[in-house]
Amino acid sequence: MTLLEFIHFMLMLVTLAELFQKLPWMWHLVKIPQEGVTLRVNMPVLVTGATGFIGSHVVVELLRRNIPVRAMVRDLSLTKMFEKDNNLEFVKADLLDVEALKVAVDNCDDVIHCAAALHLDNKEVKKRVLDPSIKGVENLCNVMSSVKRVVHTSSVAAIRSTHYNNGQVFTNNDWCSDASVDSNPYGYAKSTAERIIRDWAAEREVKLVTINPSIVFGPILHKKHVGGSMAYLNHFSKGSKFVLDIHINFVDVRDVAIAHVNALEGGEDGGRYIIHKTGLWMKEIGEILSKNMEGKFATVKLPTLFAYSLGLIHPKLSVRRLRSALGRHVDYDTNHSFEILSLPDYDIRQTLEDSIKSIRAQD
Repeated sequence: MTLLEFIHFMLMLVTLAELFQKLPWMWHLVKIPQEGVTLRVNMPVLVTGATGFIGSHVVVELLRRNIPVRAMVRDLSLTKMFEKDNNLEFVKADLLDVEALKVAVDNCDDVIHCAAALHLDNKEVKKRVLDPSIKGVENLCNVMSSVKRVVHTSSVAAIRSTHYNNGQVFTNNDWCSDASVDSNPYGYAKSTAERIIRDWAAEREVKLVTINPSIVFGPILHKKHVGGSMAYLNHFSKGSKFVLDIHINFVDVRDVAIAHVNALEGGEDGGRYIIHKTGLWMKEIGEILSKNMEGKFATVKLPTLFAYSLGLIHPKLSVRRLRSALGRHVDYDTNHSFEILSLPDYDIRQTLEDSIKSIRAQD
């Protein structure tokens, strides 16, 4: 090799090295032509709904493990909630925009589908609840022809029936089969979406795992996360004096995020994992917060008659919803999900305290 050829060869290597540094998402599984040896060069994991409450924690957990992430977002201004990381790239896309979804999924073997909607009120049900879950998962399935592994965020709402017996215990074999758009739009959306993606996966060589969390509490990464499931704890943070006689089944968002990431490797193909810590009455939550944190927290139950009156005027309540919830509770059998997915199992006091602290930090 002449000196000129050697210089040309070295310049070519430098150019290739720079290309791979700038485009880490192009890396994929490279098989070495030696028997039994495989070098894994990671492609990014696509996380839909990356700026949502669960999705943001999934992104953080993946990055903590030095796994490249392609975070799908609808609003790029929300990406400021994440620290800069060379393993993190953003793609702007919406579940209802098929062409944008194609770009988001391109060159991704793994997809963690967190994007959905949780709205506690009953306005614009089709636009805000049904379409993001049902039409969104249909669109995503249509563009995932080359994806190898999918973790889908479902919910216990896809498991618990609309009509249930007080104290009933549900398992991962149960389905919310009696929901309708009118009676239980969220349960209908979540159960329908999960069935759609399960039917899709059954006809293909793709690993699918669904994570079915109860209500999710924990530290928020952005003030937008105060809505949705964290609205329950925001009620305490605002200094309200009364609580409703409502039982809340919840789990720490960090356990939920780790469950999603661990499910890529450790979850059983077709597995359905209920991620649920415990259930407490709102009064009990107030008592725990009062005992362990500075400040006063609501512990006085609002009489039932006043609660129904509140349901007539409160934008996130309804008399029908209160009638089915006041003084009633259910539970969930997690069937060793925490052990199977190797979850840290956060203590409820830490979950509640970290939640309130993070909400207060947004003020």
